[in-house]
Amino acid sequence: MALPELGSSSSSPIGGSSSSPIGGHTYTYDVFLCFRGVDTRYNFTDHLNNALVAANITIFCSDEKIEMGGDLKPVLESAIKASRSSLIVLSKIFATSTWCLDELVLIIEQRLTSNHIVAPIFYHVEPIHVRKLQSSFGDVMAKHRQRMEMETNTVNKSQWAQKMDMWKHALAEVVDLKGMLVYEDRFLQHHT
Repeated sequence: MALPELGSSSSSPIGGSSSSPIGGHTYTYDVFLCFRGVDTRYNFTDHLNNALVAANITIFCSDEKIEMGGDLKPVLESAIKASRSSLIVLSKIFATSTWCLDELVLIIEQRLTSNHIVAPIFYHVEPIHVRKLQSSFGDVMAKHRQRMEMETNTVNKSQWAQKMDMWKHALAEVVDLKGMLVYEDRFLQHHT
């Protein structure tokens, strides 16, 4: 898989730092990798990560393991802004993680406010299911809605409603981007 004009970067471990000046902006990472680790970490995402590292592409690897400590939104937002591009691996259970959905919102915001390149990878999911919130995406969003409706605090309920609107918007936006469909850990075709 070739990423659009990533340029060269020094080889460094995941989350390492190297700088690539592009258009007057210095990037710490070539790629911010967003994925739901439970279903992709030890297969597709691991292979993708290894291929990117082998190609000397500097990566910030977004992983649930980093969720454990305090408020990491500022850390992830900084990492996204310090990245030239983002790869989003949309898997069947991607939307079960509110953290992944929040990352997706930040990535789409960065795309809209800068030259941030975003490429979705539809891993064993159909883009139409993401767009129309069907299949696993529909089931998960229905669970998020139930959680929102069960909230008794009106401020929290309002915040949930706002988050859900942002998540839906980001999911619809990412489907419109050029990306790849992947089944059986092989790239099958470009999605546009």
